[in-house]
Amino acid sequence: MMKHSMNQHLVKVSNKSLVLQTIIDETPLSRATISQMSGLNKGTVSSLVNELLEEELIFESGPGESSGGRRPVMLHFNQRAGYSIGIDLQVNRILAVLTDLKGTIIMEQTMKLPSTAYSSVCQNLHAIIKLLIEKTPQSRYGIVGIGVGVPGIVNNSGVIVHAPNLKWKSIELKKELEQTYSLPVIIDNEANGGAYGEKMFGAAKHAENVIYISAGIGIGVGIILNNQLYRGVNGFSGEMGHTTIQAGGRNCICGNKGCWELYASERALLTEAKKVYKKDELDLDDLIQLANQNDETTLSIIREIGLYLGYGINSIMNTFNPNDIIIGNRLASLQSYLQEPIEEVTNQNRYQFQQDNLTIHFSSLATHSTALGMAAFASEAFIRPKEEIAYFT
Repeated sequence: MMKHSMNQHLVKVSNKSLVLQTIIDETPLSRATISQMSGLNKGTVSSLVNELLEEELIFESGPGESSGGRRPVMLHFNQRAGYSIGIDLQVNRILAVLTDLKGTIIMEQTMKLPSTAYSSVCQNLHAIIKLLIEKTPQSRYGIVGIGVGVPGIVNNSGVIVHAPNLKWKSIELKKELEQTYSLPVIIDNEANGGAYGEKMFGAAKHAENVIYISAGIGIGVGIILNNQLYRGVNGFSGEMGHTTIQAGGRNCICGNKGCWELYASERALLTEAKKVYKKDELDLDDLIQLANQNDETTLSIIREIGLYLGYGINSIMNTFNPNDIIIGNRLASLQSYLQEPIEEVTNQNRYQFQQDNLTIHFSSLATHSTALGMAAFASEAFIRPKEEIAYFT
């Protein structure tokens, strides 16, 4: 009897989630349309819609167009029923966004990080989270969750196993934030967040197989296969920045030599530029300004970075055969200078059939992919009940 009752509960949870998701995707629509689209009978739909109305996750508006007979009442998703915080934690800065449940940015904050020491980063994280919480509009559910993307390896429990560019190991940021704010917290690799952000809101909305390259201080890769984010057995997938592309090459902080991110990242670009110009204070904005002034030395350095990006992209093409390869994070701001050298390398690939149905492009969300993706993770965890997620994944 208990098993039968549990099965009934799971079916109801699943059906309710289906009705809500249909409204989210197709808003506004009528009860009859939900029944037709979901395959659920009208009585079930009506009952579940009433629950969602009581929970203020949806609302009704005036009648829509009639196909004959009485004009139907239309249902809308209440995207302002709650809000999510999405954070892109990078080596030198934090970008945080406050979004509604459909990913519309209500407010954003950026903060430079003076240090990568965990205590210092946490202090800045708390400051930015508290600010967003204070500025959150009134709603039924308030803040429903916090998502943080980090440049490192995160296991399935949300523990930051190793973030080499931050010099962190075995960090339980999830636990600290949950204890401080009494809110659900999701910690994930920032490239996974970026891939999900592009899939939900950006250049990859209609693609089933997407590889997102987060080209910042290091390089991370987010992988979406058959519309599912691929994390690997332990959550460690996507560390392609530490793929060797130069045998016996430069020493990497991961312990390897010749890693891709040593030749094709923002750090690689700045390292080379500082060496050439003998200026330690150079940053990416300075190089963008020099490039825009057609400075030949800067353009040459950027071109080399583009060629190395192309080498890694060739490997991604041959490994995954995706619909889309998206280059995001800070280096995406150099699109006009990087596109040509990347194409020069990828067009040399004799396996040109790998490029059939493939688009290689730069992020349409610029630097916001990860923050938006992490906010979307938090919103989805709120919208989809835990038992439904556990049952169907």
